[in-house]
Amino acid sequence: MWDKLKLVEERYDLLEKQLSDPSLVSDQTRFRETVKAHSELTDIVENVRRHRKLQAELQDIQVLLEHDADMAELAKDEIPKLKQQLTETEEQLKLLLTPRDPHDGKNVFMEVRAGTGGDEAALFAADLFRMYSRFSESQGWKVSVLDSNATNLQGFKEIIFQIEGKDVYRTFKFEAGVHRVQRVPQTEASGRIHTSAVTVAVMPEADDVEVNINPNEIRIDTFCSSGAGGQSVNTTYSAIRITHLPTGISVQCQDERSQLKNKNKAMKVLQARLQQAKEEEQMKAQAADRKNQVGSGDRSEKIRTYNFPQNRVTDHRIGVSLYNLDVFMNGDIGDLMQKLLEADQAEKLSQTDINK
Repeated sequence: MWDKLKLVEERYDLLEKQLSDPSLVSDQTRFRETVKAHSELTDIVENVRRHRKLQAELQDIQVLLEHDADMAELAKDEIPKLKQQLTETEEQLKLLLTPRDPHDGKNVFMEVRAGTGGDEAALFAADLFRMYSRFSESQGWKVSVLDSNATNLQGFKEIIFQIEGKDVYRTFKFEAGVHRVQRVPQTEASGRIHTSAVTVAVMPEADDVEVNINPNEIRIDTFCSSGAGGQSVNTTYSAIRITHLPTGISVQCQDERSQLKNKNKAMKVLQARLQQAKEEEQMKAQAADRKNQVGSGDRSEKIRTYNFPQNRVTDHRIGVSLYNLDVFMNGDIGDLMQKLLEADQAEKLSQTDINK
């Protein structure tokens, strides 16, 4: 592992030297690639240097312990602390060396759709969208709605939106799947608890070089944007629907008043869907593909349960329950996302020989 870390540190130093070269800025593509590569190595190198510093401190104290009897007691107290810090740093380095998802640093497109439960499922879809939006805003990330199908009760049959920021896919990729809610619906007069389901799909934004769409293989339709219940919100044909003819995949965007902006956003969503379809084809045996993420929307295919009477949210993949659902639904979801990330890293680490 330490041989690998030495090479990482040498690579980091080289990138830092390149970033200090003024001529690099003239090549924007290479500049962005260098900045990204440098950023990805920063945490590893900082921990390597912290580990080296702790080791030096430990050696100094051990020498002091041997030659200065007056400092022996103080040295004895410091040694366990330093050893603990060294162990923690080594564990952090192991996690940082686990294979990184190549999509982790990308923006995402998310699709939230009402499943089992009718109007109540649509209301919960709106609640999830609000939850994700508030969390994103707390991180300084930008949320843009691309398309939605609203109900008269202020719910969503479906809503498609983009989140832009640093490592957004790394954060949201574990949200893909079926989310089950148990609560008394606003539409229920008798006070009975209902169970509904909402599906969430998460797609990393595809680069142009990853998905090249042939203009002859798409059909572009324009139509008037509409609001809840089909009410027209503008009379110009600014909304865009793009259909990829070879696959039949269709996307639409009506968020912007500009037809060109809607077209550009819709193309981005189409690229993401085509990229995901390509990856699904390559990984049919794995549970990471979009079909397994979304499933049928049935209540039994759940990754998480939101139980309002108990103020509880339970993630069934890692067996964690939190009793702060009211705060969670207000966007305070970072702790659970971190637990999911750590569980995923631990799983990858168990399958990786870091000493190679």
